[in-house]
Amino acid sequence: MVPPIETPVKASVSHKSSIPPLNERILSSMTRRSVAAHPWHDLEIGPGAPQIFNVVVEISKGSKVKYELDKKTGLIKVDRVLYSSVVYPHNYGFIPRTLCEDSDPLDVLVIMQEPVLPGCFLRAKAIGLMPMIDQGEKDDKIIAVCADDPEYKEYTDIKELPPHRLAEIRRFFEDYKKNENKEVAVNDFLPATKAFEAVQHSQDLYADYIVESLRR
Repeated sequence: MVPPIETPVKASVSHKSSIPPLNERILSSMTRRSVAAHPWHDLEIGPGAPQIFNVVVEISKGSKVKYELDKKTGLIKVDRVLYSSVVYPHNYGFIPRTLCEDSDPLDVLVIMQEPVLPGCFLRAKAIGLMPMIDQGEKDDKIIAVCADDPEYKEYTDIKELPPHRLAEIRRFFEDYKKNENKEVAVNDFLPATKAFEAVQHSQDLYADYIVESLRR
């Protein structure tokens, strides 16, 4: 008879892998009490405010998707796709460490050459203010230029922009909620000095909010 073939037994590996199993790593990360940076509260407004300041971009130039900050997590979420056949004419976002009467950070439209990815931040220079009423509530927008874009960084006031550029911006905000049966009214654009005042006012409101929160 042919003797049975013996299968060699592999020696067991005595050392354990330094990388824990996936489920252990997930549980470990869930139990850590670490807090991710929040773009509204943790990013500084910048030393040049209220004239030059950081802006967190929520919506890219040319986008039909309405992204916005999720205040609880600090992530950028998809709010909706615009109902009207329009796209954002410029990059749109908010100024960190500011607060408005609607309990949101101050909105900014940043004029520059290229679209910027949502979630990035850049330096912007205020050149004007667009007073706006959204469904009966004040919702003013700062008009700014990118402080590091060579084509636009020399602009200092909204009156330097071509009238057609301002007409495009006004028309976008007047129309972008029409198919949702929501009314938006845009008033006359105001100069850079009014924008500076609006930024400073929103900084003061934010500071008051933080002080009041610490007292609780």
